Amino acid sequence: MLTRTAELVRSHDRITGSLLAVLAGAGMGLAYQPYALWPLALGAVALLTLLARHAGTRRSLWLGLLFGLAQGAVAITWVSVLGWWVAVLLVAAMSVWPMAVAWVIARTASLPAGWLFASAAWIAAEFGTANVPFGGFPWLRLVWTTVDQPMSGWLPVIGAVGTSWLVALSGQALAALASPHPGRRYGPRTARVAAIGLLVVGFGGGAALAARPVPAGGPDVTLGVVQGNVDGTAGPRAMGYARSVTDNHVSETVTLMARARTGLDPTPDLVLWPENSTDIDPTKDAETHLLVQLAELVSERPILVGAVMDGPGPDERQTASLWWTTSNQIVARYNKRNLVPFGEFVPLRSELLPLLPILKEVGAQSVPGTTPGVLTGPLADGRSLTVGTVICYELAWDTTVADTVMNGARVLVVQSNNGTYTGTGQPQQQFAITRGRAMELQREIVVATTNSLSGLIDARGRVIERSHEATAWARSITVPERTGVTLGARLDPWLDWVALAVALGGLVWSFVPGSRRGTPVPVGGHR
Repeated sequence: MLTRTAELVRSHDRITGSLLAVLAGAGMGLAYQPYALWPLALGAVALLTLLARHAGTRRSLWLGLLFGLAQGAVAITWVSVLGWWVAVLLVAAMSVWPMAVAWVIARTASLPAGWLFASAAWIAAEFGTANVPFGGFPWLRLVWTTVDQPMSGWLPVIGAVGTSWLVALSGQALAALASPHPGRRYGPRTARVAAIGLLVVGFGGGAALAARPVPAGGPDVTLGVVQGNVDGTAGPRAMGYARSVTDNHVSETVTLMARARTGLDPTPDLVLWPENSTDIDPTKDAETHLLVQLAELVSERPILVGAVMDGPGPDERQTASLWWTTSNQIVARYNKRNLVPFGEFVPLRSELLPLLPILKEVGAQSVPGTTPGVLTGPLADGRSLTVGTVICYELAWDTTVADTVMNGARVLVVQSNNGTYTGTGQPQQQFAITRGRAMELQREIVVATTNSLSGLIDARGRVIERSHEATAWARSITVPERTGVTLGARLDPWLDWVALAVALGGLVWSFVPGSRRGTPVPVGGHR
């Protein structure tokens, strides 16, 4: 089958090639949640590689664009709840990166290490998506397709970046099995043996690493997770009903403590509310403040409150996590660092608002925080605990997540508001990313959402407990305190730069006169 696919790619006309690019992109989209057809990710990488090799540099851009558009149409059009035009703009912007990948593959196809440059191009593109434009959108990374397959075992060893690279290399291996690389200095048999060896290492090594025991943790801590529920039918206005969200979380805090006091659950040491559980600044609004204080009085426990805070300037706001003690004081605060473009803030606000008045619905301009998500405060029994929190969208950024454990977090939590995306694929995609982070850091992660998927993920990425969407839910969850930082978390930023250097190195080499001898003649004759 692989050989027949390669023959079809080599002999394809323009229409067939375009259809194959769309098929590859759609396959990549289906590799992500909620579909989770992970083998399609490897096939998509291989197919785009074969197409780009034989298309030439000009046409490869077109094929990469089609790939990106199809991938986005399948995987991220849930953003259309913010407006159809947001989905169109996001999918179009994200399609630039597969275009770049396909172009690099075409440029470096005949170089001796073309397979290495091609795989590095995927990782360099992921690095780009995490930074450009407007702070990036690193949601569709190859690594997030691995959470239910053996290669996930590599996450604590080589990190999210390294595991993405391994998926890209495995796609190159499949391409080599179908059609050995045109720039090789070795025979087809050697190429295929090397490809099989890489796949064995990737999958077999991952399975072996996943079977290793997780180091023992320290003393246990019990977190009371509260999912208050919110009407998600309002789309972008799902959090706009003043105080109703906080009312719901107070009610579920009562349920949480009732379960504990009747013996259904352990008694929590700390109560965890999700992002935006107070949609009005509780330090400025007296009624919201009283609601949080009521929850604290009912629980007799400190609460980690996800709050929308006014300031720091006029018409500005911050999404924060507040450590609210039983003495009605805020002893620690973390401000969300990675913000959603056109959801939490408007890029080029002064220029765009006059042209697109609808952007006023975004509300006050969110201002990002500047410090790691680490909060230290007292528990109900007087002990002190350092908690690492990641707020929703931030899960996609390696450094933001790793900063929590590198700065002493002993327990990890995720506070999210997915109310806007109720009934779409977004909550399941985010939960998969959370599972990947648990594996990468080898830490349990406790998740609290307003009305999405709350629960517990263990240090192997297994789902131990999970709520349902659009329901109220409250549980006490016990996890061990942990210390230490995995090698993978430390390697992530370095591997980004290594991949970028390798991809750029191959690209520069491809422009050296005579370096691309033997390049396959592309469809239409354009190189």
